[in-house]
Amino acid sequence: MRAHTRAASRSPYALLCLASLFWAGNMVIGRGMRGDIPPVAMAFWRWTIAFGLILPFAWEQVWRQRREILRAWPVLAAMGIVGIGCFNTMCYIGLTMTTATNATLFNSIVPVFILPIAWVLIGERTTPAQVVGIVCSLFGVVVIVAHGDLRRIAAFSFNQGDVWLLAAMVLWALYTVLLRFRPAGLGMVPFLATILMFGWPLLLAWYLVEVAGGARLSLTPATAGAIAYFGVFPSVVAFVCYNRGVAAIGPTRAGVFVHLVPVFGILLSTVFLAEPPRSFHYAGMALIFTGIVLATRQRGRAAV
Repeated sequence: MRAHTRAASRSPYALLCLASLFWAGNMVIGRGMRGDIPPVAMAFWRWTIAFGLILPFAWEQVWRQRREILRAWPVLAAMGIVGIGCFNTMCYIGLTMTTATNATLFNSIVPVFILPIAWVLIGERTTPAQVVGIVCSLFGVVVIVAHGDLRRIAAFSFNQGDVWLLAAMVLWALYTVLLRFRPAGLGMVPFLATILMFGWPLLLAWYLVEVAGGARLSLTPATAGAIAYFGVFPSVVAFVCYNRGVAAIGPTRAGVFVHLVPVFGILLSTVFLAEPPRSFHYAGMALIFTGIVLATRQRGRAAV
């Protein structure tokens, strides 16, 4: 069992799959609790718990590597502000004003945004197979959210929540590319602690504005359990898995794994919400997995 766990931890693809699984759980639970937990409170307490969990293990390493952190503070601050302070908060706000279908579709557009950002910031070249894989995987998501009837996409319309989500996905694509600038000598745990230090004050500001507006969190066993899940799995565990996966295979190939989020969401909904998949779900998942195989395949020096 331990051997299998160690083998999985060495595989960037297994790590990226785990990250998508935990983020899918975040979506399923978040959708169920958004009427009980205000959106900014959801993001604030999620990262406050994560910060409290990792700081005891990270502070000594952060202190020892303070010079390296100070040298790289602009990019670390950018990742903290984008990945911690803004992305999840904007997603939770958007989900209060738009449908889950729209949110799922936007989540799957991230790899499309990664392509131009990676080209501009790091000059990363994209192979034809990667482009075909991303398009194939994205089409699989469209099949799922359209329930197999592509005429539904014609009825797609933007609202204020869609704008929040679209902006959030651009920021996540930027965060993914910025991971290439993470100091090589900075371990994953002190790295996460460092970007939390930069991002948490912004979350606090968001939270104080929400509280001043009258929103309140009612602490119940259900809300406490949901926040505990948010703080451990989609935050600490998923972020470590995703960051390591991106570091190993590059942002373009790693970014396509976000298409697994709706797939895992369907599976989790089947198990916990008694909503079995239908034929269009299977067709969409087949396209998604085909796209991932194409996008992650290495061909000579053209692929990263």
